[in-house]
Amino acid sequence: MDEKTLIAKRVALELSDGDLVNLGIGLPTLVARYLPPGIDVSFQSENGIIGMQALPAGQPPLKDLTDAGGTPIGATPGACAFDSAMSFGLIRGGHLDVTVLGGLQVDELGQLANWMVPGKMVPGMGGAMDLVSGAKRVIVAMTHTAKGTAKILKRCTLPLTSVRRVDLIVTELAVIEPTADGLLLRETAPGVTIAEVVAATEARLIIPPDVPTMPLAA
Repeated sequence: MDEKTLIAKRVALELSDGDLVNLGIGLPTLVARYLPPGIDVSFQSENGIIGMQALPAGQPPLKDLTDAGGTPIGATPGACAFDSAMSFGLIRGGHLDVTVLGGLQVDELGQLANWMVPGKMVPGMGGAMDLVSGAKRVIVAMTHTAKGTAKILKRCTLPLTSVRRVDLIVTELAVIEPTADGLLLRETAPGVTIAEVVAATEARLIIPPDVPTMPLAA
């Protein structure tokens, strides 16, 4: 199983029946593939749709039906589309149950940096700042390191997306919960030791006496 699939399968277990969920561009979109049986959630995209789904096999893409990253998508029966003002009204008004976002860095305060690398051309911050500030629950789905460099740091060195503490970090090595006391190691990935997680993490981790192996969606 590749790293991104493992992360997506673990994040899928955090979603509850009836949730309104925003999936960020890239890795987070994979979460929709692994919803547990009996869990019915509505996926929202900040460019203006509730009820998006992966483009069904064999269905030609429609140029006006895309996610926020411009990737062609499908729509579930009963889906609705609306303008950006309505979309961000939902986000800023606190109506999203969960947002799942990628990350460049997260620090010991649980603060996320995920929208730019200084000196590199980027199209803009998109809806990331609104999503982190407005969603009821923020889950960061990202790889634990980048080219061997830790992404979970004492303090973020990249521009912050928000000063809000995110609710959960899921990587291919571990599940980590930011708390008022610091980063709590909740689970390790199958076959991964606590020592390996600590070695790949710059930030200090709070390690409880018992750290279970992370479960994965089917």
